[in-house]
Order: sequence, then C-alpha cells, then structure tokens
Amino acid sequence: MKRFTVILIALLMMLPVGSSAQRKHASYVIGFYNLENLFDTVHDEGKNDYQYLPDGQNQWTEAKYRKKQHNMATVIKAMKEDNGAWHAVLGVSEIENRHVLEDLVSQPEIADANYQIVHYDGPDNRGVDVALLYKPEILKVITSESIPFTFAPSRIDFSEWTKEEMDRFRTRDVLMVRGTIDGEMFAFFVTHLPSRLGGKGADLRPRGAEIIYKRAMELQKEFPGIKIVVMGDMNDNPTDISMTDFMRGKEKIKSVTDEDFFSPFLSMLKAGYSSLYYRGEGNIYDIILVNNAIANAPKGTFQIQPIVQKKYYGRVFSKPFMTNQSGDYKGTPFRTFSGGAFVGGYSDHYPTYIVIKK
Repeated sequence: MKRFTVILIALLMMLPVGSSAQRKHASYVIGFYNLENLFDTVHDEGKNDYQYLPDGQNQWTEAKYRKKQHNMATVIKAMKEDNGAWHAVLGVSEIENRHVLEDLVSQPEIADANYQIVHYDGPDNRGVDVALLYKPEILKVITSESIPFTFAPSRIDFSEWTKEEMDRFRTRDVLMVRGTIDGEMFAFFVTHLPSRLGGKGADLRPRGAEIIYKRAMELQKEFPGIKIVVMGDMNDNPTDISMTDFMRGKEKIKSVTDEDFFSPFLSMLKAGYSSLYYRGEGNIYDIILVNNAIANAPKGTFQIQPIVQKKYYGRVFSKPFMTNQSGDYKGTPFRTFSGGAFVGGYSDHYPTYIVIKK
C-alpha cells in the first residue's frame, strides 16, 4: 500500500499545471472600468490634451498623475481581494496612450498580476482610447483589430448630417481582441460609444452598437460556437435602443438566441443599481453583454454565472473609499475632479464585471 501511495503521488506531480483535469471547474472574472481621463503630463501631437498638462487648466502635475495611477491600481487590487483572483480580462476606457497603461500595470499594487496590454491609438479629438488588459496565462491572444466609427452602411438615417460634418467627426475606435481561454475561442469587444452631445448625437450610440453587432455576427459565422463579450462605457443605459435594439440585448437569459446578446445589467438597472450618476440620476452606462454561446453555454464549457444575490449575473463594484461619504454628492462615485478642482478621487464611474465558469 505504501508503494502504491508513493507511485500515485508521483503520477499526480507529473500532471501539468493547468491541465484539463485541474481546470474543468475554472472560473474567471471579466470586467470593464472607465478610468476617467487617465492622461500623462506630456502633450501628444495632434490631440487636444492641453488641460492635462502642468500649465493646463487642470494643472496636471506629476504628483497628481502618480496619485491617479495609485488610485486606479487600488481599485483593481480591491476587486482582486474581493474575488480572490485578478481579473482574467479587464477592458478600460478614457486612457490617453499605451504609456499610461504601462505605468498602470507596473504599479506595486497590481504588478503581480502581470497584465499585458492590447491598445491602438485612435482618432478621438481628445486623444482618449479604449484598451484591454489581460493575463497571458489565461487568455491566449490570437489577433486584434481597431474598428473605426463609420456612418454607412446603416439602417439609421443620417441625412441631417452633411458630408463635411461626417468627415470632421472623430470618436473612439472599437477594440476587438480574439483568443482562447482553456481552449475555447473568445472575442472581446471594448468600446466607449459617443458622448451625449444632444441633438444629432442621439443617433451616434445606436450606430456604434450597430457596428459592433455586425462584426460580432461575422465572427459567429466564421467561428461557430465562439464566445463573445461586449463591454464598455455605452453612454446609454441597457434599456436604451442602442442596447435593446441595435445590440439585441435581452433581459432574460432563457430568451437569448444566437442572434441576441444577454444583457445582465438591464435587470440590475431596474432594481436600482448604478455605475455612475448623470444629471443627478443613477445609470448603468458601464455595460457588459454576452452572446448565446456564453449565456446558454453547452455543458462543460464557460457560462456566465449569477454573482449578486444569486440572481444577478453582473456586479457593480463599489466600496466606501470609492464613494463620496458626505455633501451634495453623497453616495456617488468619488471622482478625480469636482467643480473644476482636483479632489484626488478615483473615477466618476464604478467598474462592472461578470464571472464565467465551466
């Protein structure tokens, strides 16, 4: 018996780390965080970043920049402590360039996560982009692309826009990253849809969603069974037409088909959850959607999990240190600037995330 036990232990030690036998019940956190204007202190040629320079409107010094980096890393670490694991994938928005992300992932609070970066410089006038942070031992990146905003072809009528207005319009590209997790094909879309400009701006977010949806359906056709996650600051709620119509976001997981997306934050918004406040009202603009291959996954493959009260499939992550505790803005995100003054907070958005598990 003793000899048998020694042989068994030796065989177990020979199993490779991360083998299917060990990882069949693996779960991973996938999230999104609007970092609220993570700019460095150096001017980027051709970008309107002047207010984030030492002599600019915000007097954006190295000390303020270091504080901002520390704050962002503190939130990411707090999520890790809550979940017992780093995010496998974290989409981010409102970042100026790759440099600020390299500074972020090297912060002592999160350096152990060994996050890698996928980022493209985009055409946004202010110079803010989206990006993806990921753990390379979990997500094996195969390819990525930066998808530009275009006005056509679209089922939206843009006849009120002149050609000159269309040519001048600049916004963030959509990032798509495709790879595998434990051998399963995934595609991650990270977006920051156009802001609420008023007037003509109302059609821009549905158009952005239309662009994402079209590319997602192409990927489903090209790679049957691919699991797709769409995340971002949509500048719309999950109840708005950009999400319900153009992204075909469904509230009930059982009603999702291969042409739809499951929208877990739709029911959470109705239940009173908020990831930010706009004009005094709580909203969830920081939305994550998953396709049917994740919502109603085949047995033994990654599926989205209920994580809040055992019934909500998403989480808005907030802690007291991230939240104003007094004053007119009590109960809202503790942001970097307030009333034009640097207050040393975190972001005007709370991060959101989902969990997938085999």
